[in-house]
Amino acid sequence: MDDLLHFRAAGTSLVLDLSGTGLPRITHWGADLGERAPGRLAELRTADVAQTVANALDEPVPLSVLPQQSAGWPGTPGLSGHRDSSAAAPAFTVRTRSVRAADRRLTVEAVDRDGGLALTLELGLTDAGLVRLRAAVTNTGDTPYHLTELAPALPVPAQATEILDLTGRHLRERAPQRHAFTLGTHLRENRRGRTGSDATLLQIVGVAGFGFRSGEVWGLHVAWSGNHRSLAERTPAGHAVLAGGELLLPGEIRLAPGDTYRCPWLYGSYGRHGLDELAGRFHRHLRTRDGHPTSPRPVTLNTWEAVYFDQDLATLEGLARAAAEVGAERFVLDDGWFRGRRDDRAGLGDWYVDEEVWPDGLHPLIGTVRGLGLRFGLWVEPEMVNPDSDLARAHPDWILAASPARLPPASRHQQVLDLARPEAYGYVLGRLDALLREYRIDHLKWDHNRDLVDAAAHHQTAAVYRLMDELRARHPNLEIESCSSGGGRVDLGVLERTDRVWTSDCIDALERQRIQRWTGLLLPPELLGAHVGAPVAHTTGRRHTLDFRAGTALFCHFGIEWDLAAADAAERARLAEWVALHRALRPLLHSGTVVRGDHPDPALWVHGVVAEDGGRGVFALVQMATSVQSPAGRVRLPGLDPDADYRLSPLAPGDRPEGPFTSALPWWEKGVTLPGRVLAEVGVQAPTLFPERLVLLEAVRR
Repeated sequence: MDDLLHFRAAGTSLVLDLSGTGLPRITHWGADLGERAPGRLAELRTADVAQTVANALDEPVPLSVLPQQSAGWPGTPGLSGHRDSSAAAPAFTVRTRSVRAADRRLTVEAVDRDGGLALTLELGLTDAGLVRLRAAVTNTGDTPYHLTELAPALPVPAQATEILDLTGRHLRERAPQRHAFTLGTHLRENRRGRTGSDATLLQIVGVAGFGFRSGEVWGLHVAWSGNHRSLAERTPAGHAVLAGGELLLPGEIRLAPGDTYRCPWLYGSYGRHGLDELAGRFHRHLRTRDGHPTSPRPVTLNTWEAVYFDQDLATLEGLARAAAEVGAERFVLDDGWFRGRRDDRAGLGDWYVDEEVWPDGLHPLIGTVRGLGLRFGLWVEPEMVNPDSDLARAHPDWILAASPARLPPASRHQQVLDLARPEAYGYVLGRLDALLREYRIDHLKWDHNRDLVDAAAHHQTAAVYRLMDELRARHPNLEIESCSSGGGRVDLGVLERTDRVWTSDCIDALERQRIQRWTGLLLPPELLGAHVGAPVAHTTGRRHTLDFRAGTALFCHFGIEWDLAAADAAERARLAEWVALHRALRPLLHSGTVVRGDHPDPALWVHGVVAEDGGRGVFALVQMATSVQSPAGRVRLPGLDPDADYRLSPLAPGDRPEGPFTSALPWWEKGVTLPGRVLAEVGVQAPTLFPERLVLLEAVRR
């Protein structure tokens, strides 16, 4: 086997050095290097060898995809752990390598004979140009091995001098933060037992000042829904890496002789021309995975903000009829349908339809919904239990706790059900399976409304994955939505078994513009649940026009979270126009390339979707706030075919520019024809809008 591998896909090159008996090293990850003969690759390796310096190791440190302290790596080790009698750092020697060139995959088997460990590394490049890697460690010794960390790493070049990551909270997920990539370790840890509202979807580094459309960037994602960590690390020797894996609590992974632990998949994405390219690789990867939803994403009405816990058949049937009138295609009954659930203090765990509220079960409501041509979905929170529930009273030992002597602090009046316990797992699986067999349920909104506190999360997360997988196996047409206090469980681990995420419990359109913008770094629009709320947002008290609310939800998996009985005829008619537009556009919106403009005015955002063949693009101009500049000036529309002519015109119903000026733009009424290159490099004059308004533009190739 050649000791240098060059994988290429979708504008990305990955060059691996397999020489010697050490673990694989990445010579290059980034811009496509083109076809290279083996001899030319050897020259690349020669050019990469560093000098030795005084008072350092006699040979340069070999930085592998699993950095080893035993090899002289001074940063965070890729694997650490201990036996009761020894804490020696592992030192692995490669035994076998296998390459699947057609799939661009490498598998390496290595051993540490003295330490009693075996290692398997899986590394490759997907069709979308994502680096994908994970590691597994097996205890081949005679005594238990306590694993504390398994975190593979990807090197990044010296020109990556700036870090972008995300943070947030409930109702304000995915807030960006940027700072210099200095010497040392920038560590992001999540200890919430779920992905977390404050977790960073991606750890991104790039050249100074990178944007959506410019600057080289490299990003890492940890595909795991429990505790996890990611880091960006730079050493004085000139090395810089992105690394990550599951965050293991003390004693959580104890490998008995013969046991194996496998870390989550890590994904690395590269963008030569900014964040849009980096994000596009994730979008293309997700769209080509097995099980990605390919049918049109149904316009969904969810009942939560319409009725909350106040459920009755007549009200909900009226809401279903109103939903059908405006063009909705799915009706989801939210929290409050099961025994004892009149508020959030009781009932979780008792997954039986409440006989007092629903004397005939859910059959009458589902019959009405189905008769209107809508699909039916149901809210559940299977991982949780209220202490005030029949389940908790019967099985208090099923509550997840670090010690039987104390419960974790309560949150939302609930505790976590220990699904790693076979009896609890079997109960939840049985109840959900029974509901899905009795009722025609197409969709489960799967919620998770509290952190896991004072408890290990690894086995719980693995059990949740098994539970979802088993339900999908028994009910192949079932769709699952990942909801976790809104957007608290958004990652590629849970997306392997779900069909969309609830992006945030906040559906204030202004907040949603921000949240959806940054969640879109990882997920394509069809996976982002986005609903039109009431005129006054329930979570912020802001009032927004219907056009701003609907235009904000338009590009994603569109839905409604509004008591339509309180809407007047004009509002329903206008909402129906937006629903019709979404249904007409979703083949484009849910398959095209997402683009975002680097507009110099932070008060005006530009985003859109361009068809894969470049034939059509739809853009939103969003006035996020008042601007210090007036009139608005030109906006550039990125992503179109530079050599094609496009007819650009406003798109109804988003064609009403509400603003402080009465004079119309000359091109607005009849449109304008310009080359894609001109639209991207010069742009067109934008209407000056009132704050928290938007307009839509459509570009069609001539």
